[in-house]
Amino acid sequence: MKLPGQNHPSLRVRRRGFTLIEALVAMLMASIMFTALYAGLHFGFRIIKLSRENTRATQIMVEHMEICRLYKWKDLTNVGVFLNTNPIAVPYYPVGAGSSSIMFTSRVSLQPVTLGASYATDMRRLTVRVNWESTGDSNRSRTMSTYVARNGLQNYVW
Repeated sequence: MKLPGQNHPSLRVRRRGFTLIEALVAMLMASIMFTALYAGLHFGFRIIKLSRENTRATQIMVEHMEICRLYKWKDLTNVGVFLNTNPIAVPYYPVGAGSSSIMFTSRVSLQPVTLGASYATDMRRLTVRVNWESTGDSNRSRTMSTYVARNGLQNYVW
């Protein structure tokens, strides 16, 4: 059976496939899109990893602050009792890292307050600094500071 207009030249042109140039341009566009997708996923996972590390550092700093809030003033100002000159190391095992861990090193320091007020001798500045080396990054650190007073919360606890 022969349909009318089947051998018409314009119908033959419409049946042809893509040219080589069109196929190469399509492959180039697809490779650019897949590369961008991979880069976006990699960046997203990296940001999640860094935010987890920052959260863990904040947890360590808050833990040290809460412990320091419970010290008596005489123990807080006595260097032999309160401050340990050695840094405190806390391991962190991130999800999916296997047996590798990140070591968070924290230091607690207590400095006199230079406010110039009459109560400056009854106050100290408490600073907690946490350092760690993130995988693939340089050394990172976070710091948290607060003031403690002779007549602070520790008097109500004890």
